[in-house]
Amino acid sequence: MTMTRIDGNLEEFYGLPTYDFPPPPGEEEVMPVLPEADSVAWRVGIESWDAQESWPACFERFLEAVDTEKVGAIVVGCWADESDGESGEVIRAFVAARDRLPALRAIFLGDIVSEENEISWICQSGVSPLLEAFPLLEEFGVRGGQYLEFAPIEHEHLLQLTVQAGGLSAHTVQGIAACEFPALTHLDLWLGTSEYGGTCTVSDLAPILAGDKLPGLVDLALRNSEIQDEICAALASAPVVARLEVLDVSMGVLTDEGAAALLAGQPLTHLMSLDMHYNYLSEAMCERLEEALEPAGVELDLDPDDAQDNRDADGEVFRFVAVGE
Repeated sequence: MTMTRIDGNLEEFYGLPTYDFPPPPGEEEVMPVLPEADSVAWRVGIESWDAQESWPACFERFLEAVDTEKVGAIVVGCWADESDGESGEVIRAFVAARDRLPALRAIFLGDIVSEENEISWICQSGVSPLLEAFPLLEEFGVRGGQYLEFAPIEHEHLLQLTVQAGGLSAHTVQGIAACEFPALTHLDLWLGTSEYGGTCTVSDLAPILAGDKLPGLVDLALRNSEIQDEICAALASAPVVARLEVLDVSMGVLTDEGAAALLAGQPLTHLMSLDMHYNYLSEAMCERLEEALEPAGVELDLDPDDAQDNRDADGEVFRFVAVGE
C-alpha cells in the first residue's frame, strides 16, 4: 500500500476494493444488498459531524450484517464527530470482537481525509493491543500521530506497516523501532514536522537503520520529514540499506546536501527503485543521481511535484514537507 496524498479515501486495501458499510436505513428504506464478505475491504466509519450513531454501534451493526468469519480486511473511517475523539474505543471494540473475525488479515486505522479532519488533528491512542489481539494480521496502517503509541511487542506475521502523520513524536518512533517484526517486508513512516508534533531524530531511527529486528525488510520508506537530509546522511552507512530493494525518501525537505551524502555512502546500485519525489533538488543533482544509478537499472523518481521555496519579506527561505497539517 503506497500513498502520497490523502485527499481521498482509500479505494483499495490489502488487494481488495474498499466498500463503505452503509449507514442505518431510514424508516422507509431497506438495507442494500451487501457484497460477499471476503470480496472487499470493508470501510466502517461514521459522519465526521452530526453522526447518526456512535462508531461502536456502527461496528456492531457491521458484525451482525456481514459474515465475519470471512472478512479479511477492514478500513476504519471516522470514529468521532469531534476532533479530540481518540481511537481507544475503536481498538477496544476490535479486541472484543477478535474471536468473531478469525480471517482478518489487514486493518487500516484512520482513513480520514482533510474534509473530515486534518491529519495532524486525528487523535489516536496505543495501538499495540490491536496487533496483539490479531496475531495473524499481515498488514496494518494508521493515520494520525497525535497520542499514537506503539508499546514494544513481537508480531510474527505482520508483513506491512504504514504510519502516516504530519508529525511523529520521538516516543512513537522509539516504540515502533523497539518492536520485533521478523516477517515485515514493508515499512513506511511519515515522520512529519515539528510544527505538528514531529520530534523524531535520526537517533530514534537507529534500530530501524540497523535492521536487526527487521530481517525480512526489503522496502523502506522514511519520508515526509523536515530532517530528510539528515536521514539520507544516516542511510548512507545504515546496514539495512544493503538488503533493500526499494528505498523511499520522498515528500520531505530533501536538498542537494542530503542527496549528495546518500550518493557518497554505500552502493545503491542494487536497488530496484529509489523514490525522491517531492524534493528541493537542483537540476545538477538530479543529473548526478541519474548518471550514477540509472545505468545500473535503478528506477528513479525525482519529480519535484509541487515542492517549492517560499520566501518572506526579508528573503528568508521556508521549505515544507508534503503533508503537515
